[in-house]
Amino acid sequence: MAGLEEYNVRKIYGFDSRTGDIWSENQQFPNEISDENFPQQIPITLKELSPSDELEVKRYVGICVGLVSLITENLLCHPFLVLRRQCQVHYNSKRYHIIPVTLVPVIIHLHQRQGITTLWKGIGSVLLVRGMILAVEDLVSKITPWPKEITINSSLKSFGQHLLLKCVSLSIITPFYSASLVETVQSDIASEKPGILDVFREGTVRLLSWGSPNKGRMLPVWSLVIPTTTLGLAKYVCGLIVSGASFRIIQARQRQRQEKQGALSKDILSQSAIQDIELNSTLIGMIVSDVIFYPFETILHRLHLQGTRTIVDNLDTGYSVLPILTNYEGAGDCYEKAVSTEGIFGLYKGFGALLFQFAAHIAVIRLTKLILTELSELFKSTPKVEQKPPFVVEPYPNPYASNESYFIP
Repeated sequence: MAGLEEYNVRKIYGFDSRTGDIWSENQQFPNEISDENFPQQIPITLKELSPSDELEVKRYVGICVGLVSLITENLLCHPFLVLRRQCQVHYNSKRYHIIPVTLVPVIIHLHQRQGITTLWKGIGSVLLVRGMILAVEDLVSKITPWPKEITINSSLKSFGQHLLLKCVSLSIITPFYSASLVETVQSDIASEKPGILDVFREGTVRLLSWGSPNKGRMLPVWSLVIPTTTLGLAKYVCGLIVSGASFRIIQARQRQRQEKQGALSKDILSQSAIQDIELNSTLIGMIVSDVIFYPFETILHRLHLQGTRTIVDNLDTGYSVLPILTNYEGAGDCYEKAVSTEGIFGLYKGFGALLFQFAAHIAVIRLTKLILTELSELFKSTPKVEQKPPFVVEPYPNPYASNESYFIP
């Protein structure tokens, strides 16, 4: 057509429906719709957990706290066990360490002189002896009708058989307990460090000399079995009674507190609540039994250590060492000599280490429970972020387009 040369040929890129403008490829398409008006991330808060899910979370928290309590009892509290036993067997010490404060400078001096591992000696033998008790109980329960565990619904006969099982296991591990006690109280700088399996060797030697006369002042094993079994059984029964009573008291107080508020929560009967109450009641039973039978434990440890030629750290200062030289004829003779020469508080030597032990145990349990509870609450309230694809403006299609170029007169 004539005169078409005067017109420019433009390729349509897009069409703005709001203004009616046609934009060519040589013109920049306006980006009036910015990304600020259309955020790329839209936070979406998660839904609240159902009651069953919350109970499941609480149950896992209770399991983790129980596991931490078990680790703390067997591993983290071992230094306080070493301090306690060293104080108990030191019959002529000037400081009794009945309160925890007096042990602080002694611990510092021991670490400066012997290193940080000085309070972890004998931990392997202690764990082995505890494992032996469990293994013996399991073996005896399989070859006899005696139950390894009892419940509140167990009969009086089952309870008696269970106590008999405990007596047998405590009697068998008595010589190995003596060997483990030596490893935990002997000084690192004045004695050779024992091997991993030395507790079995020393325990077997004392076991084979069951009825034969021993050299020196070492008491025969048969004279140690009765006090060891009696003390272990008494502490076990006391712990059962106190933990069972405290379990019912704690549960009744929680129920009474909720009834005063006007509604009884279902959580009081949940598995997580029962786990928490069982953990607290077991800890209470262990504390009460250890406190009540602490003087008897002092006497027993002195009997086990007599005649072993053990050199221990002097916990009056924490710098020197001294040998243990005693001559007790039995538990009664040990009690009379201890009270006459050291007084009644002589049987409570190292009681501050026991207080230290339970304070650390409770602190670890409370801190672990607090951390796990906060983490569970944090995970429940964490928002979920959804990624949105970037905003894209599609070109407006031309219904009259028949080829790639369009001529506009």
